[in-house]
Amino acid sequence: MNELNITLEYVNPAMLWGAQNEHFEVFKKQFPKLKIVARGNEVKVLGDEQEIALFKTQFDRVVSHIERYNSLTPNDVEVILGSPKEAKAAKKNGEKVVATGGGEPIVFGPNGIVVKARTANQRRMVESIVRNDILFAIGPAGTGKTYTAVALAVRALRNKEVRRIILTRPAVEAGENLGFLPGDLKEKVDPYLRPLYDALDDMIPAEKLKVFLENRTIEVAPLAFMRGRTLDNCFVILDEAQNATDMQVKMFLTRMGPTAKFIVTGDVTQIDLPKKQQSGLPTALKLLDGIEGIDIIHLSGGDVVRHKLVKRILAAYGDI
Repeated sequence: MNELNITLEYVNPAMLWGAQNEHFEVFKKQFPKLKIVARGNEVKVLGDEQEIALFKTQFDRVVSHIERYNSLTPNDVEVILGSPKEAKAAKKNGEKVVATGGGEPIVFGPNGIVVKARTANQRRMVESIVRNDILFAIGPAGTGKTYTAVALAVRALRNKEVRRIILTRPAVEAGENLGFLPGDLKEKVDPYLRPLYDALDDMIPAEKLKVFLENRTIEVAPLAFMRGRTLDNCFVILDEAQNATDMQVKMFLTRMGPTAKFIVTGDVTQIDLPKKQQSGLPTALKLLDGIEGIDIIHLSGGDVVRHKLVKRILAAYGDI
């Protein structure tokens, strides 16, 4: 049996293991084949050599997170550790195991909010958009695909890489009959676009965001409003693309100007279109796969960054 001994020099064991050892229990759950013993600032791990090596890699990520942010929650631990099964598979296949909890900040928002890639696939999104002009980010709810995409758009605007941000969604009801909403056109469509506003609120101070929306530096609009336009020198996000038809997805992608960046996000398991209409997202993924300049990233349950129960709910529904 192999043994690993670790001495904690710069990290408070109480923060590392959590109140009533709740973080320690997460470690034990993630590595059931290992015997983990923690006393004071000493940690001893007993078990298989490969299992110990994987533990050490992920343990170091947790420690790095504490050193950088001086905080650690049970959800942080689960997100950083990810799935040992996935990590083992990647290692077996010779793939690089990307740290999930210590990504560099994408943008700094108001009130001390730090927006960063928190999972391996979110980090892939950050890296991919540098090399590609169109990026598809596909995955279930809670994987941060929309939030990360908006953060990348805000970063591009702040760095003066683009002049404008355009965020769009198909105006499709998610199973409810909303009827005739009151108000002007903006008030009628805003409920469909609320998640995009929520992301912007985390990244741009309220007064500045108001100015950006008024002068159309940032535009949030239904997908139908994209028809006939050429979108250039801007960062464009099509969110909830699974609710766009074949013609709508094609229309959107062909709006692209010479200096634009496009991100398309969607979840093929949550299509809200009427039964007679077919989603254009699966077709686009099939037709565009392998084209230079276009990347497709599939996020999974391991990328869920909402409450830890969201991952379990998705698993219960068979989405992950």
